[in-house]
Amino acid sequence: MKRRTQLLMTLLLSVLLLAGTQVMAKKQMSLTDMYKVMKTMKWVDLTHAFDKNIPHWKGFTGTYDTKCLYHYDPGVGSDGYGFLVHKYTHVGQWGTHVDPPAHFIKGKRTQDEICVKEMFLPLVVFDVHEQVAANPDYVLTLADVKAWEKEHGPVPEGSFCAMRTDWSKRWPSNEKMANKDENGVDHYPGWTMEALKYLYEVRKITASGHEPTDTDPGLSTTKDNYECEAYILMQDKYQIELMTNLDQCPEVGGLIVVTWPKAKKGSGFPARAFAIVPNN
Repeated sequence: MKRRTQLLMTLLLSVLLLAGTQVMAKKQMSLTDMYKVMKTMKWVDLTHAFDKNIPHWKGFTGTYDTKCLYHYDPGVGSDGYGFLVHKYTHVGQWGTHVDPPAHFIKGKRTQDEICVKEMFLPLVVFDVHEQVAANPDYVLTLADVKAWEKEHGPVPEGSFCAMRTDWSKRWPSNEKMANKDENGVDHYPGWTMEALKYLYEVRKITASGHEPTDTDPGLSTTKDNYECEAYILMQDKYQIELMTNLDQCPEVGGLIVVTWPKAKKGSGFPARAFAIVPNN
């Protein structure tokens, strides 16, 4: 009996010591400490630089212009100020960009109404680049998602789900991104409704993104069918289009930061997205 009591006391003290150590660790791990750890990680830019010649949705033509208003040197722009200022004219959905819910759905949130907590999220990457290399019309299916979960566990609630297709390697050629055939039909990958419904309704993710110009595959958008994009935005969620460098991100274990200008009642804008991922 005495031996059993000693063992129980030892076990209890061990549990209390472990709990106390964890509490101390939590108290000592300040945001500054977290930042120091994150600085040692790999930081991946998921954003294309944009200008007037980049790939874009077929309905956007002649939409980009930049003008130098002020310059360091005399004779360029307005003289006498000694600084550089440009005026940019472009549609909201230009380059790597955010589509807020209001982009498609009247009454849903505009870009300024999306909380900043929705811009810093766990990153999930569904890698289907090999399937896309074999078939440019490939669509990410529920089976692909379930295969990911079989290997990594359930898709985390509140995460950002990105579809890696390596389609961004065709940038900056609009022709290669659209990949039209002789009949003018676009051939590029996309999502399926079944996969999106599972992710947004069952796994309750916060946002999603991809490398092509559209959520829906080229075979659908050629017919002006954007039902997958409409579905996402109807959920009052946002998406990021024309992402890049997803091949540098692991399928699980990374974080993503997505930012954009806070335009009042904005329906979309170029975004800056980057990932923080383990070094190996």
